[in-house]
Amino acid sequence: MAKKYTAQCACGSVKFEFDADPDFVAVCHCLDCKKASGGEAATFFGVPEDDFTLTSGSPVPFRYIAESGKRLDRNFCPECGARVFTSNLESFPGAVFATLGSLDDPREIAPKLEMFVKRRLEWVAPLDLPQFEGMPS
Repeated sequence: MAKKYTAQCACGSVKFEFDADPDFVAVCHCLDCKKASGGEAATFFGVPEDDFTLTSGSPVPFRYIAESGKRLDRNFCPECGARVFTSNLESFPGAVFATLGSLDDPREIAPKLEMFVKRRLEWVAPLDLPQFEGMPS
């Protein structure tokens, strides 16, 4: 049976799905997210690793050390180069973080907080959500 949420890269080569409604959905303004997304912020959400199912493709992991000093693997589509999900996070064992833009229907999941707002650019208006200077605890 198909899972509740489906997602894919820009070209559709890498696809994944999951059932759990994400508890952690963040707009992150940290420098790592700015660089990785190419934008002012990145919007991502966490999924339990045991609920995350890769259904097609072979994403290419890029091992990265975040500003926090913790390791993670950013996974990209080898065909179109889209960043699709992050796995093997030292800071969040047992979780996979996916980009909101990878969802086939991103309207179903809304941000629940903004983090690293100390790095938010002055021309970006805060959302009406809980605001965190750094990583929420």
